[in-house]
Amino acid sequence: MAAFESTVVIGAGKMGGALVDGWITQGIDPATIHLVDPALAGDDRGWSAKGVACSADFTDLAVSQPSLLMLAIKPQMMDAVLPGLAPLDHDGLTVLSIAAGTTLAALQTAFAKARCIRTMPNTPAAVGAGITAAYGPDVPSDVKVGVTALLEAVGQVVWVDNEQAMDAVTAVSGSGPAYVFHMVEALADAGEALGLPADTAMALARQTIVGAGQLLAQSDETAATLRTNVTSPGGTTAAGLSVLRDSGKLSDLMGATTRAAFDRSVALAASKDVPKS
Repeated sequence: MAAFESTVVIGAGKMGGALVDGWITQGIDPATIHLVDPALAGDDRGWSAKGVACSADFTDLAVSQPSLLMLAIKPQMMDAVLPGLAPLDHDGLTVLSIAAGTTLAALQTAFAKARCIRTMPNTPAAVGAGITAAYGPDVPSDVKVGVTALLEAVGQVVWVDNEQAMDAVTAVSGSGPAYVFHMVEALADAGEALGLPADTAMALARQTIVGAGQLLAQSDETAATLRTNVTSPGGTTAAGLSVLRDSGKLSDLMGATTRAAFDRSVALAASKDVPKS
């Protein structure tokens, strides 16, 4: 697996932690990883035992010239975090951001000499089943290969060729797991309304989504073909789909849902276009 000589990860939350775990699992030397998060001051959450260098503050970093800096933080934290990273040597540095709505221009303003890449992973990365979209138009091919290998430690990777696509990615795959989880809730509620015990309805709804996802992942057939395969003409599935699909209600609702998420991503970018540094 391709790797950078030294990596500093700012943020030990679910996404940052999932990525670091994935890298270690894939064989990256944990001694090359430096994890920074104020929450690590009282509890390093077992990272030190894995060989990862942990710090609660930028000033405690044992490395001043990392080859990769990952910003695994929320977009509203950028203004507070970026000034503390100014002392790092930005020459030859690759900056990888997973913050929604933080534009490439904003990153380049903070890291003028660095190669900046904007990414959007999603939470299934925590179980190695995520998908990450990346955008970095001027990144050398060798750096792109290295970044792709790192991100593939927690799932699939796609590169997009324009920045506006990142807002669409955020709306579809970044926020998408929440839509699926809500669908499980709604399906379980519907089963309960039909007379099933609550725990039975939830078990059925939950495993149905899990199983359908696994079938989709392992099949060479399209989602449309798989849907057709389970739909007998005049049968129960066809009756249900007549409400979901034939009426257009689900497509309209999903369109409105992703549009709202897209618009919010665009608004975040507009409000944080050039972070203070």
